Amino acid sequence: MLELRPACECCGAELPPDSSDARICTFECTFCARCVDVVLHGVCPNCGGDFQPRPIRPPAELATHPATTRRVVRERCP
Repeated sequence: MLELRPACECCGAELPPDSSDARICTFECTFCARCVDVVLHGVCPNCGGDFQPRPIRPPAELATHPATTRRVVRERCP
């Protein structure tokens, strides 16, 4: 199950579970659409993979399977 991380690893922008702005790679590295497009040019700086829009978990499922509160922040974002 996806963690649904709460923020962009690059700029720290909030990415709530229902955000259509969240992008993830196959390892769940999480970034906002702006950072993916403008800063990272579509390539994950952690694994070298590409990004896809993060799925939005239905509200009823969030009640039993909540998003994580764990934030991951890169020290340097290209």
